[in-house]
Amino acid sequence: MPDAPPRAALWAAAHAERAALADDLATLDPAQWAQPSLCGRWTVQEVVAHLTAAASVGRLRWLASVLGARFDFDRHNDRRLADHRGATPAETLARFRRVIDSTTSTFGPTEAWLGEVVVHAQDIRRPLGITRTPPVEAVTPVADFYARRDFTVAGRTTGAGLRLEATDGPFATGDGPLVAGPTLALTMALAGRGAYCDDLTGPGVAELRKRCAPA
Repeated sequence: MPDAPPRAALWAAAHAERAALADDLATLDPAQWAQPSLCGRWTVQEVVAHLTAAASVGRLRWLASVLGARFDFDRHNDRRLADHRGATPAETLARFRRVIDSTTSTFGPTEAWLGEVVVHAQDIRRPLGITRTPPVEAVTPVADFYARRDFTVAGRTTGAGLRLEATDGPFATGDGPLVAGPTLALTMALAGRGAYCDDLTGPGVAELRKRCAPA
């Protein structure tokens, strides 16, 4: 496994991915803002509000919110999302633009918060048919992190017993049936997004797709 990028480089990548997403969002019409994302029950606008919340809520506020929700993380996320969603898509986008350069986060490694941006941006883009692939250098540390740990997503569990190999970068890990493809597709699959299994090949894809299926 290559050495992890320094924290400053990870935050710079997160800022660049937020800026790129904001540019994509500026082209959307109201119907697109209301379209379902790949992120469960959230619409595009709700995912953007969630990203704004994630870049705005530090450790103390996060703890207070989780305690107030009695450790119901869906309720916690919904409340913080509502705090940062605007009355209109334009207002939601304006709020998101204000946190593009934020380094606010809660607990955990910076790779997790870069992953938050990378994954949720694709949760938005894929259903809308917007094609953008973040730089491999930005996605590889997220893939490495997801493969090693179950933290914000159950990446280690999802990839267990499989050999994952990127065809466009250095990411490679695990033993077992091969799953090969772009680093972004492997990362999204580790994050449980089954739609990205369509971009992968190898004898392990069927098992990975099964693990990505909703419970």
